[in-house]
Amino acid sequence: MTITRKRLLLGAAALAASAAIALSGCTTSGGTTKSSGSNSTVTLFTGQVGNFTENFNPLNPTGTYLQPTQGVIYESLFYYNKAEAEKPVPVLGTSFTWNSTGTQLTVKLRQGVKWSNGKPETADDVVYSLNLVSNNPALNTSGVTWNATKVDASTVQITFPSPSFTLEPQILGNEPIVPESIWKGISNPTTTTNTSPVGTGPYMLKSFTPQSFVLEKNPNYWGTGADAPKIAQVRYISLSNADAATSALEAGQVDYMGSYLPTLKSIVAQHKNVSYSNSPQATTSLFTCENASLGCTGPQTDAAVRQAMYYAMDRTQLNTQALAGYGQTASPTLLPPAINKAQIMDPANLAVPQTANASKAKSILEADGWTLGSNGYFSKNGKELDMSVNVVSGWTDYDTDCTLLQGQFKNAGIKLSVNQMADNAWTQAEVSGKYELSLDSINMGASSNPYYQYNNYLNSKATAKVGSPATTNTSRFSDPTIDSALKTLATTNQTSVENAAYTTIQNELVKEMPYIPIYVNQALAEYNNSRATGWPSQSNQYAFPLPWGGNWGVGIVLKTIRPVGK
Repeated sequence: MTITRKRLLLGAAALAASAAIALSGCTTSGGTTKSSGSNSTVTLFTGQVGNFTENFNPLNPTGTYLQPTQGVIYESLFYYNKAEAEKPVPVLGTSFTWNSTGTQLTVKLRQGVKWSNGKPETADDVVYSLNLVSNNPALNTSGVTWNATKVDASTVQITFPSPSFTLEPQILGNEPIVPESIWKGISNPTTTTNTSPVGTGPYMLKSFTPQSFVLEKNPNYWGTGADAPKIAQVRYISLSNADAATSALEAGQVDYMGSYLPTLKSIVAQHKNVSYSNSPQATTSLFTCENASLGCTGPQTDAAVRQAMYYAMDRTQLNTQALAGYGQTASPTLLPPAINKAQIMDPANLAVPQTANASKAKSILEADGWTLGSNGYFSKNGKELDMSVNVVSGWTDYDTDCTLLQGQFKNAGIKLSVNQMADNAWTQAEVSGKYELSLDSINMGASSNPYYQYNNYLNSKATAKVGSPATTNTSRFSDPTIDSALKTLATTNQTSVENAAYTTIQNELVKEMPYIPIYVNQALAEYNNSRATGWPSQSNQYAFPLPWGGNWGVGIVLKTIRPVGK
């Protein structure tokens, strides 16, 4: 099961949107009452819009399940932390090895694990879960099928028809293990709402209402010591509006949330119990429909225009005014330097320019045959350099970016109009290719391995002609040189070979620039330390903490925190 577009888009802008439009029903008490032991409770806000729809199906391919489904209620074999480049953390698996050709993956399983209903979790459950995904096209969109078999009670082997090293994080870190005894009786695993979930995770469902729901510690959880959950209950709530998120955090009504709050530094200074972490990993970029051969139209199909826009940006201004400085410097390779510095092959490509260079942008356009008119804008062959950018109305950081870009591009002779749209219309425009520019994010896939980003956003197989859906490579970019390098990456685990492929991809990418990087967007998570401590911090990002969507890291966070005084 791959991550769907909607789940991929749950980056910083989506967090801003959810904080801006979340509504209804905070019922928790305020204040800073401390609790510990068996009566401890933390309250979590995911940015929920309206009432909760009861759905705890970890196999739902559209990502419409509720947040704690993956990682909190159901677990994968290993956890891949996208906040830092580190080795996978054992969960239901304890170790794994590949054969030399990348066609067989052997996994050692944790013993003594039980489902939340008290029944033992077995190697048969793991085999069933993995093959269920492989054999269901709605769940397995990787283009590769595999076959999992039981070697013995503690060992499972996964066999592939061709070298498949790069599928490791997807299969080991992004596939939920479910009980065969329950799921074999479900006729359609993609559509069931699974309202009585039975998993191996640290928490299980206690009660549910459309306004809030409560999880409680799984009494049969396999973890002990540091791996054992210490908080008795986790309450998920929705809030009324943008101001309510800030107010709830300040009043101590929310213990864990992930929203862009422009006044966060002031809140932390005034409230000693509030802390936060920032885990940027998605590169906000101007997406361009750049491939004229696949039906894209407009000035952005000219590589020189894309290069001119790259140099016309004042990214310091964009970060300061749109993100209050919480963003990080991006790379023209589209990889986040803080995480993937080792995979950025040319030091010259480590960072995008932070200030505008309008004169360089103009010289690039002039060399490409564009002429600056008396009105201050370039034209070519009788057509003015005039483009529109799509942005979701209400995504305040992105709306601010677009307004600022209008002025920055004007200084370079480029006219830009802003087309504010509803979320669904914006998504459909990108997917269909019926746009010129769109403000969006380059997101990680199953892990921080650059292959996932490059394969999603650059592979010719991931795109289509304008008018047909392309859910990841929405720029319609197609380059046989990059396609060949991606095939190499998919079949190797040798660093030297990988680096050669990265060099090829990045050289072409920096030249063609189908996605024009701006900054690595903020990924803020906020915490209340009056009831629980041990949250991720800037110096200890032991898990990617954002409490939305299919983030497996929330399970790691919730079993790591502990009641105050414990």
